[in-house]
Amino acid sequence: MPSTNTPLGRVLLSQARKAIADALDLPAPATFDDPQLAERGATFVTLTIDGELRGCIGSLNAHRALGIDVVENARAAAFSDPRFPPLSADEFDKVRVEVSLLSAPEFLEFRDEADALAQIRPGIDGVIFFNGCQKATFLPQVWDQLPDKASFMGALKQKARLPVDFWGPNVMIATYQVQKWREASHNPE
Repeated sequence: MPSTNTPLGRVLLSQARKAIADALDLPAPATFDDPQLAERGATFVTLTIDGELRGCIGSLNAHRALGIDVVENARAAAFSDPRFPPLSADEFDKVRVEVSLLSAPEFLEFRDEADALAQIRPGIDGVIFFNGCQKATFLPQVWDQLPDKASFMGALKQKARLPVDFWGPNVMIATYQVQKWREASHNPE
């Protein structure tokens, strides 16, 4: 059952689904092991039901072991995303798990918003918007819903609880990329 040569995506998906099953006291699917789980890593776990978002929580920085990070983020996406009620046992077989493994964020140097937008690569870059204590991020997958750079940035500012047209001297922007894996169906077994 456990394997050290299983592709990392399958390992992360199995760890995420098992974490949710365990929290719901449901039979847990098989998990796989990999030495990379002990290395530091930053993940986001996204849950969907019938193509609709059901939870998404993650880490922007690799501050703990990858195996711990994916388990904690899977539980948080299922039970602690403030946009949704906790996932129920009845929903477990319907939920589809996606795991994104983030690269280290890199801060952009820019003169103004237009210069910052010119440097961002739609469909490739995840973006973190900072203004003092206010912060928000969108994974690169969000470009599918917001392909226009200005709309993407406006929605990101709103997520940070700022006006769409906000810009100020304290704005900082970082970008990152992801490797992502999604279950092929609702239930991977």
